[in-house]
Amino acid sequence: MESKGIEIITSNKKAFHDYEIVDKIEAGVELQGSEVKSLRARHANLKDSFASIRDGEVFLLKAHIAAHKFSGSYDNHDPERARRLLLHKKEITRLRRNMESKGITLIPLKLYFNPKGVVKVELGLAKGKRQYDKRAAIAERDLEREMDRFRKGKL
Repeated sequence: MESKGIEIITSNKKAFHDYEIVDKIEAGVELQGSEVKSLRARHANLKDSFASIRDGEVFLLKAHIAAHKFSGSYDNHDPERARRLLLHKKEITRLRRNMESKGITLIPLKLYFNPKGVVKVELGLAKGKRQYDKRAAIAERDLEREMDRFRKGKL
């Protein structure tokens, strides 16, 4: 998904550590003007955020988009408000069906501007990792790093 024209605003690195990503989907985000200004300045954080389906609509919850400092105090947004995600009905139905499976949740992976300058969010259907799975992933990564060092030293 890292192609030309995509400007990544923020990514949720912890999601890849805490969850096993089963599937990914792209969605638009319904934003206010001051939120877009704040995103252009890269004042966003996806830590501890998640998405939920309510009344046939998907909402991004606990995503922090800081208040824009040059907007007046009367028209600024709530930094952690619920933001509606723009998806087709078929996609929402598919997500709901997958989320009904045991232990599956919807996590935002990254927030970015597409080549047209529109804010998009990449959502991941995620299954929580156990502590021993996290340790195994860290050990595997360390082993891979050690093997790369060894190869470079030999060549």
